[in-house]
Amino acid sequence: MASHKQSYRAGEAKGQTEEKANQMMESPGEKAQAAKDKTYQAAQIAKEKTRGATQATTHKAQEKAGVTKDKAWESKETTKDRASEAAQRAGEKAGVAKDKAWESKETTKERASEAAQRAGDSAESGKERSEGFLQQTGEQMKNMAQGAVDTVKGTLGLAKDDEEGR
Repeated sequence: MASHKQSYRAGEAKGQTEEKANQMMESPGEKAQAAKDKTYQAAQIAKEKTRGATQATTHKAQEKAGVTKDKAWESKETTKDRASEAAQRAGEKAGVAKDKAWESKETTKERASEAAQRAGDSAESGKERSEGFLQQTGEQMKNMAQGAVDTVKGTLGLAKDDEEGR
């Protein structure tokens, strides 16, 4: 019987050995497939993380660009408003100065005209009283008054070019 038992055990050992051999043969292939699958999954996860990081970076860059654009626009508008206000103030001041200059010119013109008229009246009066000496004196006064008028006009820039040479 020993041989039957031995034969049985030998067959059993042979079967176990074949099973182990099959397991060992399947195991490297399965391990390779599992490693391949794991690597693929890791690559997919890395790809998704990269895509997410890229989108987040792009979104932040767009936000910052928008903020920068808004600030530049605001700065441009502020500068434009300030320039407009400065131009308006300068225009107002120029208008006031022009009005004052015109008033001063008119006042001087009136005074010069009155002085010339008085000098003329005075000369006419002197002429009527005495023809000789007094007539000459009156003419001289008239000329002096006219000279004063021309000088005032020249000072204020109201003289004509041919009058400045006198």
